Amino acid sequence: MTNNNSMDEASAMDKQSLTEHLAELRSCLIYSLVAVAIGFAIAYAYIQPIADWFFRPLIHVLPKGKSLIFISYQEGFFFI
Repeated sequence: MTNNNSMDEASAMDKQSLTEHLAELRSCLIYSLVAVAIGFAIAYAYIQPIADWFFRPLIHVLPKGKSLIFISYQEGFFFI
């Protein structure tokens, strides 16, 4: 039964015109951009817990009384 559905979808794809394909591509791209924007907003809302989780192993191995020092924003990503 699944095989028939995939054949129907394939034949429907062959019957679409170029503008229909482009419209479908546009809608897929819009959905993807919206999903990325929503994911970014959620991650930005929880940036402090994410950063704490991400740096916990590094902070754990630091000597007592020491802390992480970053001179610029991007240095936090180059700590390896």
